[in-house]
Amino acid sequence: MRLFAYSLFVTSNFFFNKNFQISSHRLYDVTNKEEIVNSCAMPSQLEELVSFLHSPQPAVRQIALDNLVGFSTGPTASIFKYDNCQAIKDLKELTKEKSKILVQQSVTILANLCGDDQLRNLIANDPDFLLYLTWKICDLNNSSADIMCILLSNLAKEDVITIVLEFSRDGENLPPLDKSVFKSDKVMDCLMDCFVKGYDRKLNKFANFDYLAYFFADISRFKKGRQYFIELQENDNVIPISKLLVFTEKYDSKTRREGVASTIKNSLFDSETHVRILNDEQINLLPYILLPIASAKDSEIDEEDMFNLPDELQLLPEDKERDPVTSIVCCHLESILLLCTTNSGREFLRSKSVYPLIRELHKNVDDEDIGDLCYRIVNVLMRGEPENVQLEELPAKAADGEADKDSDEESDEEGIVEVV
Repeated sequence: MRLFAYSLFVTSNFFFNKNFQISSHRLYDVTNKEEIVNSCAMPSQLEELVSFLHSPQPAVRQIALDNLVGFSTGPTASIFKYDNCQAIKDLKELTKEKSKILVQQSVTILANLCGDDQLRNLIANDPDFLLYLTWKICDLNNSSADIMCILLSNLAKEDVITIVLEFSRDGENLPPLDKSVFKSDKVMDCLMDCFVKGYDRKLNKFANFDYLAYFFADISRFKKGRQYFIELQENDNVIPISKLLVFTEKYDSKTRREGVASTIKNSLFDSETHVRILNDEQINLLPYILLPIASAKDSEIDEEDMFNLPDELQLLPEDKERDPVTSIVCCHLESILLLCTTNSGREFLRSKSVYPLIRELHKNVDDEDIGDLCYRIVNVLMRGEPENVQLEELPAKAADGEADKDSDEESDEEGIVEVV
């Protein structure tokens, strides 16, 4: 699972003072985690620690959080199921506190607990919490925005996440929203603004919103999500996916490139949309799929083919290199293979000299997965065939919420982020 793990090391007197007491509750010494895990007394000690999360005393709650972060991954995460998973309710409430440390720790624990299917489902199936979480990410003074993005991306493994597409700012007691930055009342539009405008921390000095890329990738597995990314939005008259394309070449952020590549691929799952997407100049999709797989060293493309390439790929600078991450290159190749599904798509790709580019990639990159995908693309583009030929299934995660069980499981394994 791509379970986002966020390192958060904390210390407190709780670790070092075996006689530390608050009120009538004795807090157990957990200096040696391994010793406690192996102890027969471990369940009662840790379960009592978990129960302190809803203590009326702020100091007790803080100390409990300090020491529970380290137990939120692996086998010990099961302690949060104590007392009918009361800890999940407590942690959700703690995310709304004013203390920055308390919020960060509670969100960290929730993000880690998403590695457990039961707990992730329990966290996600709470529309009120999802509403708060998504709008809180858009609060530009939120110092925990990035860790909240990780939590949101983990929760996107659940089908219920599509409800985020329906959230609008018509409720009370929502986190503040800077109307000079956000022009839409829909939270999905505002999350897009955070991702596109906030990558350099100019929106929120505490956040770059990179992990929203994984959230976009996961929500685009569902038809409603795909429709959002490829349809014109009323708030700005822009097609959302066109805003993401530039990040396919953001080489200082693997997270952005990977998430955007997956979002593009998933958005191409419905073949009836391919003609419109390929021919829409506002989107201009093809160059941003081809650029990450192209290199200035692809020197054996003849002049005629070169000038048939999209303008962005002609006369590449000498230092232009392919994406260094094999899985991202494969993702873009899978997008090209999806575009080969229809005759019109294949003809468009042929007219843009995609075949010579794929040939050069295959020749210059020694990787079995890339080689296999290149072979399949060339096989489709260069052979004569009837219209609407059916392609073999791609070895990739499911692109639809209604996909079969095996595909859903594969998607989940690729998608959870752990914070340890």
